[in-house]
Amino acid sequence: MGYGYIIIAGVIMLLSWMVSSKLKSKFELYSRLQLRNGMSGAEIAEKMLADNGITDVRVISTPGQLTDHYNPSDKTVNLSEAVYSHRNAAAAAVAAHECGHAVQHAIGYQMLTMRSTLVPIVNVASSYMQWILLAGILMINIFPQLLLIGIIVFASTTLFAIVTLPVEYDASNRALAWLENKHMLTQEEQAGAKDALKWAARTYVVAALGSIATLLYYISIYSGSNRRD
Repeated sequence: MGYGYIIIAGVIMLLSWMVSSKLKSKFELYSRLQLRNGMSGAEIAEKMLADNGITDVRVISTPGQLTDHYNPSDKTVNLSEAVYSHRNAAAAAVAAHECGHAVQHAIGYQMLTMRSTLVPIVNVASSYMQWILLAGILMINIFPQLLLIGIIVFASTTLFAIVTLPVEYDASNRALAWLENKHMLTQEEQAGAKDALKWAARTYVVAALGSIATLLYYISIYSGSNRRD
């Protein structure tokens, strides 16, 4: 696909690795910071939901690591096994963050609604996108419209990555505000939770930047073919 794409992919992969490594080290650090209140991630989540008047969302344990998520379709806060049962600053941060999504859902937060609308589109796009783009590049001289279709499909995933940013940052802000206002954590624990969520959010920033850069690269290929014509 050319040196341009290789350079872009290499830079994004490096950034992703750096942020992921930093995130892992931060969570390992704050996983050793035990909560003074002795509450588990599940208990933190249940209290945050209750304090926000949310009674129709269940907090459940899900297998694996980094599998924490809020599912709006069945209204469940899914916490990985470590977060669900552990009693440390990292678990508190993740549990509260996922409940932040539940709060967004309950109040009809517009960006979450938009992201949820994009999910089925992105799922379909992800299945065919790379093949369409590859075929479009190979056939650029005889059928440039195919690459344009691929670009439009890829753009939907880029839009999803961009919309995800305010959704994730807002959920973290809600989590941290609740933890602080309800005096759930000590000052040291609160600082750890804030730092952990900051690095978690940066993984989404890198993903969005990578998607935007790749989209612009494909657009440049398409534009170049038009200029040659």
